[in-house]
Amino acid sequence: MIFWDSSAVVPLLVGEPATAEREGQVRVDPVMLVWWGTAVECASALQRLVREGALREEGARASEARLRHLENHWVEVEPTAAVRRQAERLLRLHPLRAADALQLAAAIVACQHEPATLLFLTADKRLVDAARREGFTVPA
Repeated sequence: MIFWDSSAVVPLLVGEPATAEREGQVRVDPVMLVWWGTAVECASALQRLVREGALREEGARASEARLRHLENHWVEVEPTAAVRRQAERLLRLHPLRAADALQLAAAIVACQHEPATLLFLTADKRLVDAARREGFTVPA
């Protein structure tokens, strides 16, 4: 199983350099494990692209439809006290933002504190570093 950070999901919604690679990863392992807040983070990323002029409104609507499709098929890690405690621990150890700490904490809880059992996908450099230090395999 693969844990997908929001930054790894976005290339499935809009054309980016990583799109083909991410589509291949979904084909190989179609069960996407994500944090409960991933849909909101992805919606935020899409609207930021619209505001910046990198995505037109009709493209955003198509991307939102793809997001809804993914959301209906992925497995979400729910917000729990265990996730919150892990996120707080991660913030003490790594230079992460709160949302990134919650993503990584969700992955830790989902794999029952056995990070070697779960591949972690992200496009965020700080999150790559933190996930690797926590014991996850993170593809380059």
